[in-house]
Amino acid sequence: MVPSTKSFFEEVRAAYAETAAALGLSGPVETTLVLPVSAYKGGGLEYEVALNFREGGVGCGVSFDVDPVITLTVDIEPLAIAAGVVEKRGGISYSARNLKQLRKSLVGQAGYVQRVHPLLTDAATTEDLMRRAGAREWHRHRSAPEQ
Repeated sequence: MVPSTKSFFEEVRAAYAETAAALGLSGPVETTLVLPVSAYKGGGLEYEVALNFREGGVGCGVSFDVDPVITLTVDIEPLAIAAGVVEKRGGISYSARNLKQLRKSLVGQAGYVQRVHPLLTDAATTEDLMRRAGAREWHRHRSAPEQ
């Protein structure tokens, strides 16, 4: 059975505590708007850890605002491959069908965050690595200036 939202947040806090402290990330900010999401921020990046009840999985997405209108998002594994800290896919788990699987997945994904984050030192490098990792590009609408 997929862990509850409460268990999920507790496990994310435990798995990411050392990584967040070592990298100077703020958070977690925990929300349940659509799915349970625990977010950490630092260095212009946001790491969102989300639990998917339907699929029994957990994933870590990385977001970076290129400018006020464009945001890039990519999963942590392709970003780790693009950064050269991982050779191939399949090095981490995404399963969260029970607490044991959730913990294993969270620890592996947090490990990738810890290896990738120090390489994302400036906006140009971050944008380049995210695009090489196949990041999705999201455009926000600019609000009309007040007259």
